[in-house]
Amino acid sequence: MDDYLKVLRQYWGYDSFRGIQQEIIESIGSGKDTLGLMPTGGGKSITFQVPALCRPGICLVITPLIALMIDQVTRLRSMGIKATAIHSGMSHDQILATLENCIFGDYKFLYVSPERLKSDIFLIKLHHMHVSFITVDEAHCISQWGYDFRPSYLEIAFIRQELSGVPILALTATATPKVVDDIQDKLEFPEKNVKKMSFQRNNLAYIIRKAEDKPRELLRILNSTEGSTIIYVRNREATRTISQWLRENGISAIYYHAGLYSVDKDQRQEMWKEGGTRVMVATNAFGMGIDKADVRLVIHFDVPDSIEAYFQEAGRAGRDGKKAEAIMLVNRRDSIQLRKHIQDAFPDKDYIRAVYEDIACYFQLAVGDGYAVTYEFNKIDFCKKFHHQHIRVESALSLLSKAGYLIYQDEDDSRSRVMFMLQKEELYHIRRMTPENERLILAILRKYAGAFSQYVYIEEKVLAEETGISAENIYLKLKALNQQQILHYIPRKNIPYITFCTRRVETKEIVFNKEIYDERKQDYTKRIQAITHYIEEDDECRVNVLLRYFGEESHSDCEQCDICLNKQALDISDPSIEKAADALVQIMADGKPHSESDFQSLPFTTLQIQTALKWLLKGSEIVKKKDLYLLD
Repeated sequence: MDDYLKVLRQYWGYDSFRGIQQEIIESIGSGKDTLGLMPTGGGKSITFQVPALCRPGICLVITPLIALMIDQVTRLRSMGIKATAIHSGMSHDQILATLENCIFGDYKFLYVSPERLKSDIFLIKLHHMHVSFITVDEAHCISQWGYDFRPSYLEIAFIRQELSGVPILALTATATPKVVDDIQDKLEFPEKNVKKMSFQRNNLAYIIRKAEDKPRELLRILNSTEGSTIIYVRNREATRTISQWLRENGISAIYYHAGLYSVDKDQRQEMWKEGGTRVMVATNAFGMGIDKADVRLVIHFDVPDSIEAYFQEAGRAGRDGKKAEAIMLVNRRDSIQLRKHIQDAFPDKDYIRAVYEDIACYFQLAVGDGYAVTYEFNKIDFCKKFHHQHIRVESALSLLSKAGYLIYQDEDDSRSRVMFMLQKEELYHIRRMTPENERLILAILRKYAGAFSQYVYIEEKVLAEETGISAENIYLKLKALNQQQILHYIPRKNIPYITFCTRRVETKEIVFNKEIYDERKQDYTKRIQAITHYIEEDDECRVNVLLRYFGEESHSDCEQCDICLNKQALDISDPSIEKAADALVQIMADGKPHSESDFQSLPFTTLQIQTALKWLLKGSEIVKKKDLYLLD
């Protein structure tokens, strides 16, 4: 332990470990397969980085996000620690050189994605590395019972066979007891070994706000609080519209989603981290690995479809240990919408078979043909021609993939690539080259090595910044250079692909076993029921509901969630509550049922209104029917 503490002080400046960090470090340090359960902000990275620095060899870190890899590698290098990563944005020569350096360069960390694990070049080089242990981040992704199952994670067991005797450390922030067992089973732990930190965050208040007019309530929250904020929404379009609406109302905000150029993602993320804007409006693509401790608010504008997703996203608030809030906005439509998710995620089996039949017709594929053939799949065109809904087609394709009939790659982000068709000397002899084209070619040569011998990945936005030419004109000029056969330009495409894993079969021959469909649907239904119960609960402490879901019991209320605060407010004599109650009765005197949104024009806070409603309900002065209030 002295060696571990010495490393901790040397690189991180801490005198002691916190939480269960020491337990995990000692366990993996002794060579035992270990599963560490630590909530967001618990300090997961230290649990593998410290023991890796104390052991000979290189630590293989498997993580799903390129941005997360690059961020951690950059941070380690800034601390004087030799770390590297291989990912899809690198050329073949770059990957080869990186792997060679891991064999001979005394690196301590190699970050890879799970998809990389079975590539021939990786496996050949891996056998020549001295691997100290394997770290699997976001380990819940290996469990089909988890909320974010990724089939590529199943390849990790194959690596265990290739690296016999090398221990494994699995880390995750969210896992139910069933998923905990499944992770250890899939990673082939010889015996159960779980180190678990309490999921309770004493500085984080979980709050449900009922709001029929969500944008208005969102603005009210942001105007009444201060500090850095993340707002989670369900789709990409909402990130743009809500961030624009906030700016129009005087609140600095930017948006983030998976469809942005990587340079845009980096710029927006850095701008928010450095305090250049207060609010980040994002899909669930944002947040994993974000090192910003002073987030005061996480607001869910839309209800996520699992407790796990909500808990992980909410946990990005208050990582500095100071007071923070996780607020979810809900209305009457949310519970209905959540139940609809089940039908969308698991359409009827006959419907899935019909989608398979229509896809075969779309590609003019005869019965018995198509084995191992890959097609570009224009989802919009397909849905239009065969009258399908996008969401249900997505789900049908996902289930057909899990059943082994095809592989569906949704929006494979093939980055732009260029390769020069001329030799370097020939470039200098081209006549009538415009100054802008010269700047563009020089920028490519400066930024991207090797473009004369192979395709290199480029970012039009980066070239635009380098040359002072707009990204749109960069695209047009590259197309023109392509036509002149000076270089070959392959623009970026976001196109899904379908690969048939079997020859096309008759529709009636398509079968879905219980594990693929029935059991997964049952498990997804339970997750929907759990989050529905959570948002509809109006009596039990929010923290206790969350802890019980993750298999942990609490013996006291948190005293800071909306449920606990409402209970406290009912027990004190507050003149404002009585005034709010009088105002509510006046509105309901019309004899009509009213929702909470009908009371938002009153000069009281949401908490005061909700407390007054509970007081009136308790005194039997009003009744509540399906979230509507009226005089008794």
